[in-house]
Amino acid sequence: MAQVPQTLDALAVRSWCGLALSALGRAREEIDAINVYPVADGDTGTNLYLTVESAATAVEAVFAGYGTGTGEPSLADAARAMAHGALIGARGNSGTILAQLLRGMAQVLAGGETGEASHCDGAGLRLALRHAADSARQAVAHPVEGTVLTVAAAAAAAAEKAEGDCAAVARAAYEGAGLALAGTPEQLAVLRRAGVVDAGGRGLVTVLGALVEACTGEAVNELSRAREAARETAAAAAGAHARVEAVSGTENCVEGDDGPAYEVIYLLEAADEAVARLRTRLDALGDSLVVVGGDGLWNVHVHVDDAGAAVEAGVEAGRPYRIRITHFGAGDVHTGGERPPRERAQRAVVAVVPGEGLAGLYTEAGATTVLARPGEPPASGELVQAVRRAHAREVVLLPNDAELRHTAAAAAEQARTEGIRVALIPTRSAVQGIAALAVHEPGRRFDEDVVQMTSAAGATRYAEVLVAEHRSWTSAGICQAGDVLGLIDGDVAVIGPDLTATAETLLDRMLRAGGELVTLVVGDEAPESVATHLETHVRESYLAVDTLVYRGGRQGSPLLIGVE
Repeated sequence: MAQVPQTLDALAVRSWCGLALSALGRAREEIDAINVYPVADGDTGTNLYLTVESAATAVEAVFAGYGTGTGEPSLADAARAMAHGALIGARGNSGTILAQLLRGMAQVLAGGETGEASHCDGAGLRLALRHAADSARQAVAHPVEGTVLTVAAAAAAAAEKAEGDCAAVARAAYEGAGLALAGTPEQLAVLRRAGVVDAGGRGLVTVLGALVEACTGEAVNELSRAREAARETAAAAAGAHARVEAVSGTENCVEGDDGPAYEVIYLLEAADEAVARLRTRLDALGDSLVVVGGDGLWNVHVHVDDAGAAVEAGVEAGRPYRIRITHFGAGDVHTGGERPPRERAQRAVVAVVPGEGLAGLYTEAGATTVLARPGEPPASGELVQAVRRAHAREVVLLPNDAELRHTAAAAAEQARTEGIRVALIPTRSAVQGIAALAVHEPGRRFDEDVVQMTSAAGATRYAEVLVAEHRSWTSAGICQAGDVLGLIDGDVAVIGPDLTATAETLLDRMLRAGGELVTLVVGDEAPESVATHLETHVRESYLAVDTLVYRGGRQGSPLLIGVE
């Protein structure tokens, strides 16, 4: 019986994303260890993992949307979701380039911007790989050979020479990428001096290996020439990793002379013409400039000395958001001088917070924070990265959201495999996290500290005031769009027309059961007078009850309330 030619469909894209995520999870530490270019900050593997995790999550969301019996997603649906997820979740230089590679592939796999392709054959995959390599190279301001761009180009070239179905094309691309990866030290002096292959290219080979497995159902041979090359340089890679740790404990280190001090990344809503001007301005400000995306949404990555100017350039071009600024280090970091590795702290707290104001509050209290903007919950990989950033032997993790409990549990489990003792306190609101942090004492035994923090969080009832976006049924009755909703412990308890009055009613219901301390976290959307009104109401109506007020910034809801 003749073998049925392998094609790429929506299920194959879903499988590819899942397999790539698993493979990068296994290879992450190895890739981090050989990361010496463009900045030796030891996070390329982690950044690639987070980028693919975002892509995989977006694809799963598409399939979940079809889970009600209304059909199955098309290849176009899955490919576009993969590209969009990678774009909004891209981390670091290599992650941003990978996002553009996936976008380039998606443009072909989807059958064009308005196509609804159901599957892709070998010829289509060859075209997709070529378009991916070309578009990624165009996104980089100053392409350098010996990097992931070289590996992507080699993969596309090898694919173009392959005949047959998607399985044959994917395998040729993987093997071509592996050969190119092994040659990267001869193309880039910094790799040759360190005795390592390019970290971003190594990650791309891993992703292409997952593509082979998705097309064939068989795992690739891990003893490929690229793998053998990596094994041959393992000792040198370990030495490079040790040098990175010697400078900054594997975080934010720069090898070389007088490199830029900051990495700046943000998503940007802007027109094509504005982005063209932005490229020119950012290119003059720094290096490692990569701008990927299109159709009004872009991911901007650049290394600069003036982070404020890079963000201001984005403001002039459009609307930047999800801004991330990382300081590579200072002092002897740029001189190559060595110093002892940074000693791990005994204990740290890692907390997810919904707004910039609370992030500042938590940071002042000594916590490492992860910002969760409305509609953008952090992925497990991002929480793991925060646990590593805390650089402690023991970590207390506060998810501060009931929906994040499973994500936080997965992150805690991953961190434990790395030798970090992690305790997850299932806080369901930022006000419960504040209560837990208030009783945190690093000098106590770990178990005792966790018990006290858990007890404080559990003794804090939490409420939230929201504005309804549409008409719907709630546990308190039917609400209309624009109504103010008061939620206690996650359930709608009050519906009203006015935010301040609704908040007062909500607070009264909470205090009927008693309380000693009211915590108000006021968002930017709340009226200026709401905090003063509620403080006065508590003082006049409830004896011996204190009130604390914090500014939460853009936290997604006008008001958070805690009662202890």
